[in-house]
Amino acid sequence: MTPDELAEALDRVDYLPDPGLATAAFLALRTHRPLFCEGEPGTGKTSLAVALARALDLPLIRLQCHEGIDAAQALYDWDFPRQLLHLRALEAAGPVDAEAAEASLYARRFLLARPLLRALEEAPCVLLVDEVDRADDEFEAFLLEVLDENAVTIPELGRVAAATPPLVVLTSNRTREVHDALKRRCLYHWLEHPDLAREVAVLRRRLPGVDERLATQVAEAVRRLRELDLVKPPGVAESLDWAAALLALGRTELDAESAALTLGAVLKYREDTRRALSAGVLAG
Repeated sequence: MTPDELAEALDRVDYLPDPGLATAAFLALRTHRPLFCEGEPGTGKTSLAVALARALDLPLIRLQCHEGIDAAQALYDWDFPRQLLHLRALEAAGPVDAEAAEASLYARRFLLARPLLRALEEAPCVLLVDEVDRADDEFEAFLLEVLDENAVTIPELGRVAAATPPLVVLTSNRTREVHDALKRRCLYHWLEHPDLAREVAVLRRRLPGVDERLATQVAEAVRRLRELDLVKPPGVAESLDWAAALLALGRTELDAESAALTLGAVLKYREDTRRALSAGVLAG
């Protein structure tokens, strides 16, 4: 497979990458290195992993990062209720050898595989580590170790290693800087908002009922909104929501009236709505 062939495969699942992104994804696939994607919200970082899984016909495993996430939530945990039931069943059956009972409590069937362990066991697959910038430094260091070795050691069961490294896509909205140690082990790509022509193409591909005129009007209006100093500039997802809202109302063009009526589909903060209305950029 070449970068162009990967771009065509992504196109077939309705993800339209630019050449730079298609090349970065191809290199991640070919070199078995994680792909670290940064960019503003709504630029298609998460959607890339979903599209890669569909295009390559691989399972998608997603780890959603958040503040306070730890290894037990990301890697594995023990199913304590089932272990307790098992222990009670052993006791009810008669005299129990303590060491044998303890060993039986830590069989694989009592292990709850979280996303990272599932990815190692089920590879080849696509592993999405979403919004890694929301996690803390300790989790980042733990993640670095797992991705470095594509393996983990479970004290009670031994080492679990991926026969084929998963295709890993990490995303960040840059709410904080991710450490260089993690970035150095990844291929890096910054996702920009699409240019006008590509955004129109995305709208028409994802919403077949949108004609080129309406798609162009929406894309142009969204581009003007992105130039304002907004709390949350709209991404492609908001463009799609806006066009879908207009279609639902039976509108065939984006004029000032229809823009004002449907502004909640594209802007999510009161301050942004006021700024957009006062700037007069919604139609023209």
